[in-house]
Amino acid sequence: MGETTVKSLDDRTTPSSPIVADGRWAWLRARTPRRPRIWFELLLIGLSYWVYSLIRNAVPEQKAEALKNADWIWRTEESLGLAFEHAVNHAVNSVTWLIVTMNYYYATLHFIVTIGVLVWLYRWQPGRYAAFRTVLFATTAVALVGYYLYPLAPPRLMESKDFIDTVLVHHTWGSMASGDLKHMSNQYAAMPSMHIGWSLWCGLTIFFLAKAPWARILGLLYPAATLVVIVATANHFWLDAVGGMICLAFGFLVAYFWYGTWPHRLSKQVEPVLAVAPESSAPVPKKPAEQADQEEPVGSGR
Repeated sequence: MGETTVKSLDDRTTPSSPIVADGRWAWLRARTPRRPRIWFELLLIGLSYWVYSLIRNAVPEQKAEALKNADWIWRTEESLGLAFEHAVNHAVNSVTWLIVTMNYYYATLHFIVTIGVLVWLYRWQPGRYAAFRTVLFATTAVALVGYYLYPLAPPRLMESKDFIDTVLVHHTWGSMASGDLKHMSNQYAAMPSMHIGWSLWCGLTIFFLAKAPWARILGLLYPAATLVVIVATANHFWLDAVGGMICLAFGFLVAYFWYGTWPHRLSKQVEPVLAVAPESSAPVPKKPAEQADQEEPVGSGR
């Protein structure tokens, strides 16, 4: 008679739920930096900016409320002894070549430098690209909430304060809220300043990731110069810049909680993603004597 082996029930394996395993894998995969795909990034950036512009310009232009809020901002800065926008605006406007340069700076570098940093991240920092892009997107998204909840007129629209609209005075192409372009952009969406939010994002990204000291210094100078420009051209109060900084801080926090670390601490290159095996109730190793007792052949003659 052939031997029959009796096995313990402990040897049975209980596979984990494929739904749970797949769900965990999808969650881990979503949080793991992957190599960005150019077509997807171009589509995402283009679509996101279109939605941003659509929502920003869809916010009602509450002129009376926006001017009221501008007066409150100005009184607050005066109470702090920091209402310097008017003096800077008039002083810089007296130097034609300087203010004209600032007009074009305001109109162009906001986009050129931001896109340039994104390209640099995509090409040379692919492991960190998605995290820094997340910071930028979250910063911009929360700014839309500010535009909706707090309409604010820029200083140049406060007629009683004698600010100079430098684009109109010097007939330069530039601000989407001046001249022939003013109907293409909501003029009362000045808080927070995304010129500061985006430029500070660029500056910090370069400062954290660049190796050359001169590049890191330029990274910090860029948002500082942008602050001077937005004040000199009377497009923003300095408190608008504070709003932009707060939005950027929110963006970094979103990226931190999603990726589990700060963006600059992620690996520079994309690391391979290792599959996570589903958890299972693996058999517990048994002592030799115990295993022999459980696998005792039936009818062995003992």
